[in-house]
Amino acid sequence: MAIDPTGADLKRFLSEDDDGPVVMLNLLRFAPGGRETYLRYAEAMVETFLPRYGAEVVYAGDGGTAMVAEQGQQWDAVLLVRYPSRAAFSRMVADPEYHEISALRTEALAEAVLQPTTAWA
Repeated sequence: MAIDPTGADLKRFLSEDDDGPVVMLNLLRFAPGGRETYLRYAEAMVETFLPRYGAEVVYAGDGGTAMVAEQGQQWDAVLLVRYPSRAAFSRMVADPEYHEISALRTEALAEAVLQPTTAWA
């Protein structure tokens, strides 16, 4: 199951850059016991890395029972994080200090979707 972006994912992500803000949709499915581990990762993100790169959490919440979804498409949590640009996101994930905490995210999740979105005109 996909959890972390690969180098090819980041390259494609940057190639679609319009130099404007991007809101990252995070759909998260926790591994057993992963919620607590993810919360440690999220705390470091909110305290250190998001402010460092000009980003902010727009929304964070638990997933409920899906009203319309195929079997297996329910998610434990949803986050929306606004970055000033795709380049800012890329710089963050390349930060050596970020690498120290990113293992918490990987350990916490069984599956994830990380999808960039842009506002409609």
